[in-house]
Parts: sequence; C-alpha cells; structure tokens
Amino acid sequence: MEYDNILNIGILAHVDAGKTTLTEHLLYHSGAIRNIGSVDKGSTVTDSMSLEKERGISIKAATTSFVWNNTKINLIDTPGHVDFSSEVARTLCVVDAVVLVISAVEGVQAHTLTITDALQKLQIPTIIFINKIDRQGADTEAVLEQVKNELQCKTVSIYTSHNGGLDSAYIQSVFNNSSIDKEKKEILLEELVETDEVLMDEYFNGNNISDKTFLETIAKNTSKAVISPVYTGIAKNNIGVEELLNGLTQFIKTKKNTTTKETSAYVYKLEHDKIHGAMAHVKVFSGELSSKSVIYNHTQNLETKINQSKVFHHTKHLDTTIKTGDIGIITGVINTKAGDILGSSENIPKLPELNIPVLSVQVLPENDKDYNALAQALQIIDREDPSLQFKWHKPEQELLLLLMGDMQIEVLTHVLQERFSIPVRFTEPQIVYKETITKAAEGYVRYWMPKPCWAIMTFLIEPAPLNSGVTYQSIVSKNDIHNKYQNEIERTIPKALEQGLLGWEVTDVKITLIKGEDHNVHSRPGDFNLATPMGIMKGLEAGGTHLLEPLLRFEIKTNEEFLGKIISELTTRRATIDSPKFQNELVHITGTIPVATSLDISIKLNTICSGRLRLRMVFFGYDVCPEGEGVSKPYKGVNPLDEAQWILHRRGAYKADERVI
Repeated sequence: MEYDNILNIGILAHVDAGKTTLTEHLLYHSGAIRNIGSVDKGSTVTDSMSLEKERGISIKAATTSFVWNNTKINLIDTPGHVDFSSEVARTLCVVDAVVLVISAVEGVQAHTLTITDALQKLQIPTIIFINKIDRQGADTEAVLEQVKNELQCKTVSIYTSHNGGLDSAYIQSVFNNSSIDKEKKEILLEELVETDEVLMDEYFNGNNISDKTFLETIAKNTSKAVISPVYTGIAKNNIGVEELLNGLTQFIKTKKNTTTKETSAYVYKLEHDKIHGAMAHVKVFSGELSSKSVIYNHTQNLETKINQSKVFHHTKHLDTTIKTGDIGIITGVINTKAGDILGSSENIPKLPELNIPVLSVQVLPENDKDYNALAQALQIIDREDPSLQFKWHKPEQELLLLLMGDMQIEVLTHVLQERFSIPVRFTEPQIVYKETITKAAEGYVRYWMPKPCWAIMTFLIEPAPLNSGVTYQSIVSKNDIHNKYQNEIERTIPKALEQGLLGWEVTDVKITLIKGEDHNVHSRPGDFNLATPMGIMKGLEAGGTHLLEPLLRFEIKTNEEFLGKIISELTTRRATIDSPKFQNELVHITGTIPVATSLDISIKLNTICSGRLRLRMVFFGYDVCPEGEGVSKPYKGVNPLDEAQWILHRRGAYKADERVI
C-alpha cells in the first residue's frame, strides 16, 4: 500500500497515566481493532505478556499500526515503570515523534522528567496529552504550569479542558472556534509567538493573524521540537482521541533521508517466537530490508541472512519489504541483539541513557540440574535486553545480571518460569562499583615463550577525569608493531579492563601504547590478544587502584516545615546538598547521594513528610568512594597477573572462565 506519509510514534508516560488505555482507543477509533481492551481486565492489545495482564502494567514495548488521513502510523506503546527504561531508550532511537501522556491529577512525575530530558537532548517532536480530566482533583492549568516550569517546555494549547474533576468534564478547541474568549486565547498563544520571529513581528505590530497561520506555525515548530502542542481529554471515554489523531498528522512532518540509498537500520526490540525464532523489530532509516537478502550487522561485525521481512498492519504483520522510514520485523538474524545497527551507522541516533543499572544480582536455579539450561536462557534474555550485561563465571558457577530494581526481578522470575520452565531465586542486590588507577604507571609485557609467539608491549596508564571513560592511543610506529597487531591490541583493551585489582570494571583511564615490537616470523594476532591483559594488569598493579561509587541526583519537593528533618536525614547518608529554594510554602532540595545509602530513602522521606513529598532520583555518575566505604571482590577466572596460568589458559590448556555465546 502507498501512503502520503509514514509516522513512527511512541506513547510515553509515567506509570498509571493512562498510556495503554489511550493506545487502545487510538487503535479502536482508527479502525485497527474492533473491540476496546481493558487494562484492568488484561485484555489490551499491546500488553501480551501474562504478567502484564495480571499487573496491569506495560513491561515490553509493543508496536501496532493504523492509517489515519492516509498516513500510516506505527504506534509503539512503551513501559511506564522506571525499571524498564532500556525499552524506552531504544524506542526513542526509532520514533519520529512522541505523545507524552500526563495525568491531570498526578501531574508531572519523576519518570516524566527523565523522559523529557531525553526527548529534549534528542530533539524529538513531542505532543502532550493531559489525560483523566474528569478525575477528582484534576487541574489542567496547574499541570501546564508544571510542564512549563519543571520540564522547561514551551507549549501551545490546541484544546482546553472545562469542568475539571467532574463527570461533565469536556474539551474545547482553541482554534477555528468563535466561542472561545479572545483574551484567554491570546494568553494561550504567547509562547507560540515567542518561538517564531515572523509571527512575533506580526503580533506586536497589531496585525490580525489568522488561525490558519497559527496552525501552520505550530506544525513547523513542532516538527523542529521547538514547541509542544497540548491536547486534553479522557482516554477511557474516547474524549480527545480523534482530536489527538488529527494532531498527529497535522503537526508532525517527517524528514525523509534522501542523501544515501545505503541500507541503515536499527534493532529496537528482539523477541523469540516458537515458529520464527529470533524476531528483530527494526526501523529502516535508509535503503530497505527484504526477505532472503543478506545484511551486515555493524555492531556484531558479521553478515546475517534475513529469512522473512514483515511490516506492521494493525495488530498483525504482512510479509513484504520494509522500506525507508517504516518499522517492521525481520527473522532468521542469528546472533543479533537489541540495540544492534544493521548496515551503515551513519543515520542512527545515539542511544540515550535514561537510567543506568547500578545493582548486581546473582540468579540461582531452584534445582541444581537446571544450571546449564538457566545459563542458556539468560544468554537469550541478554540478547533481548543487553542492559542486563549478563556475566557467566563458570568456575564459581555464578550467573550475574545488572538491574534497575525489584520490578525487574519479579519480571525475570516470571519469564524464566513461564517461558523456559526454570524456577529461580535471586540474591540480594549488590551495588555495582568501579575502579580507576590511582597514579600514572607503566605496564610492560614480554610474551615470547614458548615459541612460536612474540608480543612485546609497554602501556602507559594514567588517571583521567571522573566519568570520562576510557581512551586509548598508540604512539608506536607501524614498523615496530604491524597495523593488524595494533588493531588487535585496541580491540582487546575493553576486555582487559572488565576486572581490575579490586574485582570491578576499570574506567576513567587514559591508556597509551608507548613501546613495543612484533616478530616477522613468530608473531600472530592472538599473541597480542593474549598479552594485552597481562600488560594492562601490570600497569594497574604498579599504579594501584581505588574504588568509585555510583551516585544519584535527587530532587525533592515538599512543605517547608520538613526541611530540617530532611536535611538531617540526607546528611547522615553522605549526601551533597545544594542550597534549598523556596516557593510559597514549598521547598525544593537538590543534590547527590550515593546509591549505597539511598536504597530505602524513598520510604524514609515519605515517612518524615507523611507522604507529602515528590522525589526524583536519576543516575548522576561515579565519584571517588571514601576510605572504608565500598566493597572489593576477588578476581573471577584466571588473573592475567598469574602469567603462567594465564598463558596456559589462553593457549587452550584449560578453559576456566570462557563464556561461549
């Protein structure tokens, strides 16, 4: 089928804002489904997992499609719970725009702020839908003020709400409506006028501006992510739904890539089907993906054959080529992971970091006989959600994951039981520390026995600024170490830094290869792969390392009367507190706090404030861990500092900690 346009729209919200209910009504109103599902009854189209139906929450991003005004709209309903931020982050890489759903009662909540930060960084056009205007306590105007002040978002109301908090609540159009108050309309349009110089000149010169001109300006500036149109309604009663549908096609204009025909696509979701096996949900940014074709996986550095290519049609799939700008599914792509780039990486947006997992857990089978099956199941799940960063330490029989919180543990327990028939339990979550070198040092390695082998290197390892990550460079001539060996060294550096002297990942270092030599007869690429971790660990040993601990950035809003008790509580938890800000009877407190001391902070602060508190915490970065705090752990597997065993291990004498995927 040919359409005037294709739009990929994400539906985002804090949990319980009515996002999935709105999705259901958009599908029904457009004719994509015949019956409206209920979140409470577990009958919605996009919540297909049994746990989603039981709990009434979205866990996985779900894509459906419909046609409106001759525009195909691929709609992605995303999870609202913070623990599933990785699903939302990958979705943001493929959408043309989003609908941000906000409850008229609860207003802007913690996860709403996190989402908006990412939307603004990526400059994704955003339409706001203020839902539940009939609920007791609904206050649309107050929510709009929150949006402007806390989200730092310029808005223009397309519809306003009336009789808020009552069953008789209704909406009214701001444009092409002779009954709307002119003074109120001018107030609503003030922010729009500020975003456009031509409009501003017309406005301040007293010229009459038509509604058509206003609407054209909104469309232009919405697509530029300069302003956000605001709709209001009651999703469950189908109020505001058709208006929102019209807004999507009126105000969102996509930019088609015409600079290259080279195939470029992004895998935003991976799921496994009993019949088709691995099913990769992809957006094609340029070129096309078709059945029986071969595609290069840029992330995995391998070629893979596509068995079938499908596009979304309502709640089903059609077998056809996935063309530029469209979203679809490809099957048969072995070893593909969620987050992989297929073909060229040139057009792919950078994955936003909504929240970083800082808790490590060990997964244990209830029955020892299930150990190998559990490891294989976790490898599959890790491909579907790489943020879990699954590690399998075979000698200790440890299966480790990184998680956001308790909700993920509940979901994984359910998935492993329902999908793989493996009952499991989890250890108590542990904080994920990192380590960095204390002072600059050199690491020298000479691997030349037993022949044939030859790899001689000297690394200079220096401290780098906090949260700067790892940088690597070589000042060694290609005449001393051949280019193919230098490439092998660079490729091995990340693996060599996975564990340091204290057992944690090494970060915030600058590594320079300053000396070295190969041998024109005895050297092989594998020699440099084997020797690099030995040289790196020697350098770390010479310079010493110290722990880094994860920090969260917090924002607290509560009544001024609780300020003293809150400051006291935060101080005992090693928090760094900014100067409080006061507004009327409220106080706004910001700062940073170690993850290690914040695990129960929400419960404690809510107790202090008798529930009259709004708390937002997001990952901030890593900082030096004070002496006596933090936890070190033993090296897992064979330590490269034990050169004899390391060489035997890597040359195949035994395989102690290899993880085969």
